[in-house]
Amino acid sequence: MMRKTIAAGVILFAVGAFFLFGGSRSQAPSGDAFTVTLAVSAETLLENMHLLSEYRHRLVPDDGIIFPPTEVFAHDGESVFDVLNREMRNAGIHMVFRQMPVFGSVYIEGINNIFEFDAGGLSGWKYQVNGDFPGVGASAFILQEGDFIEWLFTVDLGRDLGYE
Repeated sequence: MMRKTIAAGVILFAVGAFFLFGGSRSQAPSGDAFTVTLAVSAETLLENMHLLSEYRHRLVPDDGIIFPPTEVFAHDGESVFDVLNREMRNAGIHMVFRQMPVFGSVYIEGINNIFEFDAGGLSGWKYQVNGDFPGVGASAFILQEGDFIEWLFTVDLGRDLGYE
């Protein structure tokens, strides 16, 4: 009986270690891997905290940076969404999205428990790649080596971010 208990404990430990240290993390790059940079920021909220409900203030980091610019791996055919989804899971950052079949993409509703409309009817998440706002959904934009992906919270449909 004691051996079965020890064996069960060893198995549970091994399974836990797998998920903690390897199972949910990005795997070592394969032959089709390349690097991109990913960043997530809610800096626009720092000057617009009055638009947020009081209980949401604690969700905005002091510097507004949710995920600092970080070099991560992507693979051939991966989209902006694929990388964001994987890296937010790996970092333990809560993210909510929904499929938008009519647009053939996904829509990011919230990152770090900061959601669309939290700062008014024109607020939500937008992304840019290499400084440009693509005209397609995040799951439709296929990445290339060296791309710089930035997810930004807007309080004015992107006009506060330079989007026209």
